Amino acid sequence: MYAEVIINSNAKALNRIFDYVVPRDMENTIKVGARVFVPFGRGKKLEDGFVINLKEESEIAKNEDITLKEIAKIEIEESLTENNITLAKLMARKYFCNISDCIKLMLPPGTGGKELANRAKEKVGNFVFLKKDIDEINFDIENGKIKSDKHIRVLRFLTENDGMYISDLEILTDVNRSVFKTIEKNGYIEIIEKQIERNPFVHKNIEKDEPKVLNEEQKRCFDSISFCVENNEFSKHLIYGITGSGKTEIYLQLIQKVLEQGKEAIVLVPEISLTPQMVDRFLARFGDTVAVLHSKLSIGERYDEWQKIAKGEAKIVIGARSAIFAPLKNIGIIIIDEEHDISYKSDSTPRYNAKDLAKYIAEKNNCPLVFGSATPDIVTMKQAKDQEIQIYTLTKRATNTKLPDVEIVDLRNELAAGNRSMLSFKLQNEIEKNLKNKKQTILFLNRRGYSTFVMCRECGYVAKCKNCNISLTYHSSGNRLKCHYCGFEMSVVKECPECNSKKVKYFGTGTQKLEEEIQKLYPQASTIRMDIDTVSKKNSHEEILNTFKNENIDILIGTQMVVKGHHFPNVTLVGVITADGSLNLEDYRAVERTFQTLVQVSGRAGREENGKVIIQTYNPDHYAIIDSQKQDYDLFYNQEVNLRKMLNYPPFCDIILIKFSGKNLTEIQKISELVYKKINSVKNDNIQIYKPVPSPIDKIKNKYRWRIIMKCKVTSKVLDIINFAIEDERIKKCKDTSIVVDINPSTMN
Repeated sequence: MYAEVIINSNAKALNRIFDYVVPRDMENTIKVGARVFVPFGRGKKLEDGFVINLKEESEIAKNEDITLKEIAKIEIEESLTENNITLAKLMARKYFCNISDCIKLMLPPGTGGKELANRAKEKVGNFVFLKKDIDEINFDIENGKIKSDKHIRVLRFLTENDGMYISDLEILTDVNRSVFKTIEKNGYIEIIEKQIERNPFVHKNIEKDEPKVLNEEQKRCFDSISFCVENNEFSKHLIYGITGSGKTEIYLQLIQKVLEQGKEAIVLVPEISLTPQMVDRFLARFGDTVAVLHSKLSIGERYDEWQKIAKGEAKIVIGARSAIFAPLKNIGIIIIDEEHDISYKSDSTPRYNAKDLAKYIAEKNNCPLVFGSATPDIVTMKQAKDQEIQIYTLTKRATNTKLPDVEIVDLRNELAAGNRSMLSFKLQNEIEKNLKNKKQTILFLNRRGYSTFVMCRECGYVAKCKNCNISLTYHSSGNRLKCHYCGFEMSVVKECPECNSKKVKYFGTGTQKLEEEIQKLYPQASTIRMDIDTVSKKNSHEEILNTFKNENIDILIGTQMVVKGHHFPNVTLVGVITADGSLNLEDYRAVERTFQTLVQVSGRAGREENGKVIIQTYNPDHYAIIDSQKQDYDLFYNQEVNLRKMLNYPPFCDIILIKFSGKNLTEIQKISELVYKKINSVKNDNIQIYKPVPSPIDKIKNKYRWRIIMKCKVTSKVLDIINFAIEDERIKKCKDTSIVVDINPSTMN
C-alpha cells in the first residue's frame, strides 16, 4: 500500500504530493487525513505531513531508479477527516496557497508546527485527593491521632473541596508543599497528576436565562428555518432586522431546536469585542455546552476548548472566522452574525472567506446557513433579491422602543461660526443634557492615537515611517510617533529635519485627543476609551465593556470596536465625531462601509428608552450620510447597487487582486508586467484586467508593493489562467518577490 503525503511546510516547492510506502503493521490503522512522520531528503530528521490519499499502486515506485521511503510513524490523535482533506484541497486551489496552510487551520491550536515539543498539549498539574473516608479522618482528628494544626486545616478543607489543584490548596490553606508530603506519607491523601482544564469562562458569573416570547416577525422567521432544521435541509437564510430587533433571540431558539435534534451549532461573530456579550447570552441559555474560539484566548485555552468540542462535550461553538473549522461531527446549523463585516475575510494566508466555507460545510451537513445583519452586505442582499437566499425582515425592536432620532451637523458651519472644537455646539449640548439626566453616551471616532499626522507648516514636511510610505501617528501616552503598519516608533518631532523650522504642528484627531478634550469640557464626567491601544491585554475587551455598563461610566470613547452588537440599556446618546473618514478611501466599498458603520453605531442608542444620534460631517449631502440618517437600508441599497452595476463591481463580478511585494523595485515591475502579459495572452472577453501599478500604500515594512486588478466571475477556468501566469519558471527564479492572489479582498490597499 502507498500513501500520498503533503509535507507540512510553507515552502512553495513542497506544495506537491510525495508517495511513501505504508509499512504492513500500519496498513490497518492508516487512513486519509492521518498525520504522519516521514524521512525527507538527505537529513535524518523526520518531517511531519498528512496523508491525502491511499492507493495500492504507485507510478513512481515502478521506476527502477527510485526507491520509495517508508512512513516512520503515525500520530493517531491528530488525524483529520477525509472531509477536512477535501476542503483543504479546494481551499488551496481557490485561495492560491499550500494545502498544508489550509490543513493547519483544521488542527487543534498550537499543534500545526513541526516541533511537537512546542505543542499546546493538555496542561497537567498535581491535584490532592482524600484517600480515607471523611468519617475516619474526623475520628482521627477528634481522638488526637492527627495533632498538627496545619494537617487538620488541610484535611478539613479537603472534606469540603476534594480534588483541589495543589497550588491553589497551598494558597487557600496557607501551608507549604512539604505539609502535603507528610500527610500523603501518613496515608490520608494522594497527590495525582491530571489535566488542568483551562476554562476561559471561569471568571464569569452568569444567571440562567429563559427563552423569550417571539413577536410575529421573529416567529415567522423561526418557523421557516426550524422546518429546514427538522428536515435536514441545506438552505440559505438572511435575517434582515433593524438594530435591536431580536436577531440573537431567534438564533438561541433555533439552536435549542438543533440540540433537540441531537445536533450541533456554529455561531460566527466578527469582532473579538462582540464575543463576550454573545457568549454571555449563550452561557445563560445553554450552560457548559458552549465553547468559544478566538485569538484573545491563550493557545492552551483554545486547545482545551478545541478538545472539548472534539470529544463532544461542547455542542455550540461561538467564535471569530476560524471557528468555522471547529471539529464538530454533526452540524445542524451555521449562523453568521453581522454578516456584512469584513473580518470574515482573512487578509493573511490562506486568504479565505468564512462565509464561502460556511456555505460549503452547511451543504455537506445538509443544514441551514443563516446570515444576520441590520445592514447586509450588498452582495448578500443581491442574492436575496434574486431569491438565492430566503429573506426575513424584522422591522420592530424587541423592546418596542423606536429607532433613535438622527441629526446631521455640518462641520463647515461650525467652522464658520468659530467652533474649532472636535465637538459641534449641538453635540456639546446633548452631552451636557445626558450627564444631567444620568444617562450614558458613546462617542465614535475611527482613528486611534492623538493626532493622525505631523507636518511642518514652513516647508510641508510630513513625519513618515522609515519602513513604510505612510505618515506616523502621534500618541500622547509615551509622547511617541508610531506607525500603525509595522510598529516603528520614534520620538516626537519638535524641529523640522528638512528646514529646521520650529513650526511643527500636529494635525488630525484620534481617540486619545478626543478623550483629553472631553475631560477638559466635562471634568465631572467619567470616561473610558476602547481602541486597539487599550485592549491589548487578555479579557480587556470584556473588562472595558463591563466597566462601562456596570459602573455606569458617563462616556465611552471608541473606534469600530464600539459599533456593533453591544446592548447598553442606559445609552441614550451616540455622537459620530466625523463621518467622512472612510468615504474617501480608495475602495469600491468605501461608501457601503460608511453607511453600515453609521447605522450600526446609531443602533447603540435608545435600546430601552428613546435615544438620539448626532452625526458630524463635512459631506452632509452625500447619499450614504443622508440614508444613514433615515436608517433606510433599502434606499441606500438601490442607489449603491445601480452604481456598482454601471461600474461593473461586485455583486456583478468578482475582484481579484494580484499583489507583488519585495525589496527590489525593478524586479517587482518586471514580474508584474510578465504576469499581466501572460494573463492577457490567454484571457477571454469576460475578464477585465488592468495594467500593473503601485499599490495605494506603495511601501510597507521596507518592501515595495505593486498590484494588478482583475474583474470577472471567478470560475475554474479563471483559476487556471492565474495559475498559468504565476507558475512561470522565470517568476519562480525571482526569489526576492512574493506574489499574493486575493479574491474579493477585504481591502484594496
